Amino acid sequence: MALEPNDVKVYTVNGATAGSSSSLPDWLTRKRTAAKGKRAVKEHVEGTIELIQGFEFPEASNKIKTTADGTHAIATGTYKPQIRVWDLDQLTLKFERHTDSENVDFVMLSDDWTKSIHLQNDRTIELHTQGGFHYRTRIPRFGRSLAYHSPSCDALFSASGNEIYRLNLEQGRFMTPLILDDDEDEIQGVNTIDINPAHQLLAFGIDGNGTVQFWDPRSRTRAGTLRLPANKLVTPSFDDNVDPLAGGLSVTALASRSDGLSYAVGTSTGHTLLYDIRTTKPFAVKDQGYGLPVKSVSWIEGGSRMAGDGMVLSADKKVIKIWDRNSPSVNFTSINPASDLNDVHHVPGSGLLLMANEGIQMSTYYIPQLGPAPRWASFLENITEELEDQTTRNVYEDFKFVERKELQKLGLDHLVGSPALKPYMHGYFISLKLYDTARVIANPFEYAEHRERMIRQKIDKLAETRIRSSTKQIPGVKVNKMLAEKIQRDEERARKREERKKRKVSNAVEGEIAMDVDGEVEVEDEEEGDISSEKETPASVLTDPRFAMVFEDPEFEVDVSSREYALLNPSSVAQRKGFGDRGKTAVEEEEEESDKISSDGLGESDSENESRGSSDSSDAGELNKFDPRTRPGQKNVRVQEAYNRSKQQNRTSNIKLVPMRPQTGTNGIRLPTGKDATFGQRRAHTSASSYSGGGKRPTHTNKVSIAEDGGMEMSWVPSANSQSENLEKSSGRGKDGNQLSRRKGVEKFGAGMEKGGEESVELSESDRKGRVQRRQGNRSGSKNAFRRM
Repeated sequence: MALEPNDVKVYTVNGATAGSSSSLPDWLTRKRTAAKGKRAVKEHVEGTIELIQGFEFPEASNKIKTTADGTHAIATGTYKPQIRVWDLDQLTLKFERHTDSENVDFVMLSDDWTKSIHLQNDRTIELHTQGGFHYRTRIPRFGRSLAYHSPSCDALFSASGNEIYRLNLEQGRFMTPLILDDDEDEIQGVNTIDINPAHQLLAFGIDGNGTVQFWDPRSRTRAGTLRLPANKLVTPSFDDNVDPLAGGLSVTALASRSDGLSYAVGTSTGHTLLYDIRTTKPFAVKDQGYGLPVKSVSWIEGGSRMAGDGMVLSADKKVIKIWDRNSPSVNFTSINPASDLNDVHHVPGSGLLLMANEGIQMSTYYIPQLGPAPRWASFLENITEELEDQTTRNVYEDFKFVERKELQKLGLDHLVGSPALKPYMHGYFISLKLYDTARVIANPFEYAEHRERMIRQKIDKLAETRIRSSTKQIPGVKVNKMLAEKIQRDEERARKREERKKRKVSNAVEGEIAMDVDGEVEVEDEEEGDISSEKETPASVLTDPRFAMVFEDPEFEVDVSSREYALLNPSSVAQRKGFGDRGKTAVEEEEEESDKISSDGLGESDSENESRGSSDSSDAGELNKFDPRTRPGQKNVRVQEAYNRSKQQNRTSNIKLVPMRPQTGTNGIRLPTGKDATFGQRRAHTSASSYSGGGKRPTHTNKVSIAEDGGMEMSWVPSANSQSENLEKSSGRGKDGNQLSRRKGVEKFGAGMEKGGEESVELSESDRKGRVQRRQGNRSGSKNAFRRM
């Protein structure tokens, strides 16, 4: 059972904190104290443990291994070149030995720490025993790797040439070297040696040609050659004449599995390939991602059930990756150490990793999911649980995480790069006391604002309890209630649409079943599945935990008064009450005016026009006339709407513009009368009827002229009805039947107008000079809107 990388916890139990481990940052936990009068600085790490005391070198470490009995750890390092041995039962340093040259590789010859052989970088080979240095010899070329073949007591040394030097420790002399030949390329050197623990097959990783040669130690002959797929590992060149191997493909690490069939091969391009010796094609390929040579590969056996069987560890100087051989694309976990790696050793049967690096302190990581703690460190499981429960919860209480923008607001951006700010992800950690002080200085009224904000929140909470909203309250929504209600309405509409669709489909299926004459219904599996199976209800945004903070945190509240919100939601902003901060546009003003009574009289009733006709000329709205010259590019929307309304009324009232009922005129032609007659026909009918009465032909002031093309032009002076005047003259009574009193000097003109004979009326100052103030509640000629003085 493989775990996700995020579920695997890595604990730093020695050395600097890894960037990918779950331990605390080094700057947060490391405290330096100096004694009085001394320059020495003592470091103490709070919240972490130091598993092995003195697990370090003065400068750097090169190689690290544990003994077969699991009681001691041996490492080599510099400067000065030395060998150190730690007693794991006592968790402390046992002893250290200095050498003349820096160590390249070493192998333990016994199950404990007493016997070892070391390959130095000056072509020297040293043998060490319990008492110390025992013997020294040299090889012809600079060595690169070392291995020990226990059945024959041969120590094998690889160097920069194509020879493998053999030193027989039983006889105490060099044997005939193994000469590696290649039919195609010249071998530049051998980087690594591996001896299979199952059948003792020798494997040599060649430098330069990307091959692995297998030799049988019994016959001391080559058993086979494995060639790596260089075209897949090396970056292809655009030049066809360039060999892909010209850049150099080398085997830098080898590891054989205890089953005797599987091999892990690390290359100089940062790839790790897993092979079965029965085939020439790899069954798994892993890329480290950095393009750096692989430093170490190993098989992790006998670990925890959670890690599975057949885990592989591959490491370059930047990253350590642990992955399953059956799924190389997924990492079980990865560790990025603080310093460059030189060697990695996995303690067999446990979840502990020991590392030699370029730092002073050597690193040790414990992964509980990879395996249990070793016997000599069984307390690690309890300590790491307590470490996770306590330190990670309380250690950040004295620090505050801030972003760069907040630093600028507080005026602390000048501290970037100083020890006061600790970079972390996209911001910085700052001392909580310093943050509080800077916040008070930047905004001294913050407490008053906070108090006012809390009071407002309490008032809003009380108002919610008193006022019953017509909409259903959504539980868990504290902010953005309008957005939550809109989402709820949309989801409700979608749900109803789905229900209607299902009902239609079910009704159609029932109709088909009813129409089946034989009574046998055959429904296809797909249709039946579509009808019977209900789709899973999609997760609502209101219940999705990813969006929970949108409806809970006031920092995510939508600002409905912002300009961006108004541009995205123009209709909701227009309908929202109290939105009077922004000035109305011309289109909004015209839309408002279209609903009001127009000042020019369009769309009003006749009674309103008659009552308005009695007012003076100044009340007729001269100031409100629409002048297109003062408002270029705009149309009189009110006139257009009035025209559309009158046009619509004409369509609905069925007004007959052409007379359909003819009446007989003076010349024998029947002319229409009443409302269906035109103005000319009415005039002809009136004049004809008055003339046929036997009286004198009336004299009209109207002038009618007929043009050559048949058109007619007319002009007249308005006057009172001639029939009513004749009646009044003959009878001496008015229309109401009262006796008319003819006054002297009174001249009538127009329709009911008189001149002269009026008694002098004393006018007020305002009536004589006209209006001196603007009318109340009228329209403005500039804005075309009602204004209040």
